[in-house]
Amino acid sequence: MSNIVYIATSLDGYIADKENNLDWLHDLPNPEGSDMGFAEFMETIDALVMGRNTLDVVLGFDIDWPYSKPVYVLSNTMTQVPQGYEDKVFLVKGELKQVISDLNALGLNNLYIDGGKTVQSFLKEDLIDEMIITTIPILLGGGIPLFGDLAQPLKFKHVKAERLLDCIVKNHYIRTR
Repeated sequence: MSNIVYIATSLDGYIADKENNLDWLHDLPNPEGSDMGFAEFMETIDALVMGRNTLDVVLGFDIDWPYSKPVYVLSNTMTQVPQGYEDKVFLVKGELKQVISDLNALGLNNLYIDGGKTVQSFLKEDLIDEMIITTIPILLGGGIPLFGDLAQPLKFKHVKAERLLDCIVKNHYIRTR
């Protein structure tokens, strides 16, 4: 069982700019349209866990639904999923450890944890086992940070680095306990 973060950040650690935009993620030349390993990563997970804000961002993209795996949305206020997504999106709430336990009981053991507040909440509870962080060579100077305050340091072991598109670096870390 593994809870995995797979995300891109700016050099200064932001996952969205000051206006909550992600346009900067697509400013790099990518003539071959590489997904930089995303599809391969998606094959390794059973489901996604994200917050409502991240769901809203994904639904705002002008693309088809990008996930073939079930998406569990953490929300204390949503009472129903958006129309047309009833077979793709499922609402969950409660203590994170219980949510994870409930998903594991369904056979969903490798979970992709996505979204700033969600990642920060999982880290505060020490529920992240792996992080795959792709660093984009831009300084945003503010925005939504990937990391927040922690009660104590969490140690990770760096296990892999990959240079992509001649300008970005994807680093893979495993939690050491």
